[in-house]
Amino acid sequence: MADYSNYGLLVDYKYCDNCGSCVVGCQEIKDLPAGKSGIQVFEKGPFRKDNDTLDDRWDWDYIPVPTDLCDLCAARLDEGEKPMCVKHCLTFCLDFGPVEELAKKSEKLGEKVAIYKPM
Repeated sequence: MADYSNYGLLVDYKYCDNCGSCVVGCQEIKDLPAGKSGIQVFEKGPFRKDNDTLDDRWDWDYIPVPTDLCDLCAARLDEGEKPMCVKHCLTFCLDFGPVEELAKKSEKLGEKVAIYKPM
């Protein structure tokens, strides 16, 4: 198994729509029961945006968060494949790669971006 200690997951959650495909993909590859997964999607909101006077200006986010069961699908990485959550993300809000590259990419993406690096 290669060394993936400098790799991580980029989460651009402004596009997550809580479809759950990342969770199901992870459960399938790891053969986990319902309620357990290497990634979970949390809901934040709805909140009225600050300094906005229009009635339809709400902030409502779904945030994919890797759990302690996430190992970035190391066995798949050894086969040259992406982690299951990245492969199955329908909105392409998940990405995988070296943390340094993900940090550069996150600067360009702006707000509502997080980088996860497993321990």
